[in-house]
Amino acid sequence: MSQTKQIHHSIIQRCKKNDAKAQMELYNLYCKAMFLVAKRYMRDDMAAEDIMQDAFIKAFRKIETYKGEVSFGAWLKRIVINQSIDELKKKRLELVSINHETHQVLEEDDWQVEDSTTMQHIVSCIKELKEKYRVVLSLYLLEGYDHQEISQILGITEVTSRTHLLRGKKKLQETLKSLRYAEGY
Repeated sequence: MSQTKQIHHSIIQRCKKNDAKAQMELYNLYCKAMFLVAKRYMRDDMAAEDIMQDAFIKAFRKIETYKGEVSFGAWLKRIVINQSIDELKKKRLELVSINHETHQVLEEDDWQVEDSTTMQHIVSCIKELKEKYRVVLSLYLLEGYDHQEISQILGITEVTSRTHLLRGKKKLQETLKSLRYAEGY
């Protein structure tokens, strides 16, 4: 076990004993990264910070269930994502199911962008999309969920997930293209 893993393991063990100092150490280690995860789903910083805070509270309450099968960061990230999705559902995010007979979804695996496009450009453009597209794109592209998982998380059909992904991708490409023109690429 690496020294970093040993330190994290030690902090987590102390957190399991409800050690407030250890909880603060763990919070300081992961708060920035978890804020960025929450920010992918929430439009404003205050909402993302609330999500992150709630996720940490939930993590500390359920830390006994953490068995170390995945990294703590991955375990915590899952909590932040679920917390974000729950908050969006509370806002009654409406993802309209698409009728199978009237819409046929074509699979497109071409996600290539211009070499000059940075991940920061992509993430900032995703943030500007409508919620239904932003959430599906974030889950698919940034978190690595497949359509079956996304449909279960959001309570939508896989066809709707695919449709939102393709429409969101198209809007993202249009935004990136106009951004390139605006910046003189």
